[in-house]
Amino acid sequence: MAPYIKDIHRKGVRVISNAGGINPLACAAALQEVAEKADVDLKIAVITGDDLMSEKENLRGAGITDLESGKPFPESVHSMNVYLGARPVSRALDLGADIVITGRCVDSGIVLGPLIHSFGWNRDEFDLLAAGSLAGHLIECGAQCTGGIFTDWHLVPDWHNIGFPIVECSSEGDFIISKPPDTGGLISFGTVAEQLVYEVGNPQRYLLPDVTCDFSEVSITEIPGFEGGAVKVHGAKGSPPSTFYKVNATYLDGFRATAVCPVGGPKAVQKGKLTAESILRRTRLIFSQLGYEDYSAVNIQVLGSEDTYGPHARRSIDGGPREAVIWLAVHHKQKEALEIFSREIAPAGTGMAPGLTGVIGGRPRISPVLKPFFFHYPKSNVQINLFLNGQYVETFEEDLTFTSDEAVSFDPPKINSELKDLPSGHHTYRLEDLAYTRSGDKGNSANIGVIARHPLYYPYLKKTLTAQALENYFEHLLEREKPEEELVSRYELPGIHALNFVLRNSLGGGGVASLRSDPQGKALGQMLLDFQIKNVPDLKSLIE
Repeated sequence: MAPYIKDIHRKGVRVISNAGGINPLACAAALQEVAEKADVDLKIAVITGDDLMSEKENLRGAGITDLESGKPFPESVHSMNVYLGARPVSRALDLGADIVITGRCVDSGIVLGPLIHSFGWNRDEFDLLAAGSLAGHLIECGAQCTGGIFTDWHLVPDWHNIGFPIVECSSEGDFIISKPPDTGGLISFGTVAEQLVYEVGNPQRYLLPDVTCDFSEVSITEIPGFEGGAVKVHGAKGSPPSTFYKVNATYLDGFRATAVCPVGGPKAVQKGKLTAESILRRTRLIFSQLGYEDYSAVNIQVLGSEDTYGPHARRSIDGGPREAVIWLAVHHKQKEALEIFSREIAPAGTGMAPGLTGVIGGRPRISPVLKPFFFHYPKSNVQINLFLNGQYVETFEEDLTFTSDEAVSFDPPKINSELKDLPSGHHTYRLEDLAYTRSGDKGNSANIGVIARHPLYYPYLKKTLTAQALENYFEHLLEREKPEEELVSRYELPGIHALNFVLRNSLGGGGVASLRSDPQGKALGQMLLDFQIKNVPDLKSLIE
């Protein structure tokens, strides 16, 4: 903020950020120094209470299990933070804060907070709280709703100067998304709809600390006359939140290292695989001689060979690509073993395949693996404190009057008669011809959203893209604990003619715990674009 702090002060801009990490008070102190050097007087508020490390001994014997895997509470916990909501942010603004810094907080909460402050939305006005949360959800990843990572990337101008989103929200909950003039990027139905489905899980039950959201009937309408585009968003619904916060704990689970090496020349893929296998054989031999255990996990990929596509890889002719990149990632309980691995990459350049051009980034760096552990924790047990310019001001009291832990029942999607009576034909389309896609992650689960490019395409997508169809398509990435386990769930968003898929156990552990080259599933939506929609009529002619 240093280069802009005088402008921020002069214009009266109020800034809210969950940038505090694990030490929001120190973050505020550093920012206070910046303000003093610039000779500006700013009220800097800090929200604490998300850090639960003082409770770890009490929690260890409480029978807590991970929300995703069901594993017991870890023996050694590195960090433990509650996802706080928007109410403490709005209270800090009520107290006159110019800048609000939080620790762990749901991303949408830093947008909902100022809306509650500005409009006085009550705790039981759930539709309004859901609308404000949706505004936050859509802009929390910045340029991802102004054309960044858009399926039709080739239509988005000036990536080098892409504009960030602006939300103009009314007290009734409708809002407009636009971007600054003279910036790159694009705002359209497609760019914003892709971000709506991004990492949303079940769109009928998107759980937040302040409200349980239903985004399934949200509409997105393009507004003419805005440079770079603008859309109006309407239709979010809400219901009471639970009496619990979600907590993200981390624990140390060994160490990892990754070697990335380009290789050129004929049969580059075969040379790459043999090189990686030989490095593993060599280091395992050394491990056995020195008394180290084997690797806990290894992952060999040759980028350029379409390894990640599994059975859908395109089989190239004449021995495959003449350029490829070895991705060799390993996990071990002992750091010393990986130091051996790290040292033994360089010898491949002189004693293994020809055409190995180097090790990207030099000798592989060894990193600790901090795995996430998610659980629920009673809101009534969390003490949230507010500070202003380093001084304690008050303890925020969470009102649990308008909360409910009753599961909201939803009618399962009906098998519409329209799907049974859909006209068939002899045409086949790639999914990209009919839909936009976007993918991301939540822990070890991937999330893939699919949005019809035209409402008339939607029934055909619903008929073809079943949960089972995606389970079959991504079978090579799923890790089953039981053979009969169903790992893919499908949800419908008829408001934007979209489907959302959640693929559990699909990311090799997810995040830093995964040894894959795509640990967050960012490319899965792109991979799905080649899915074949078969035996349909000439859909393009239907909309002309």
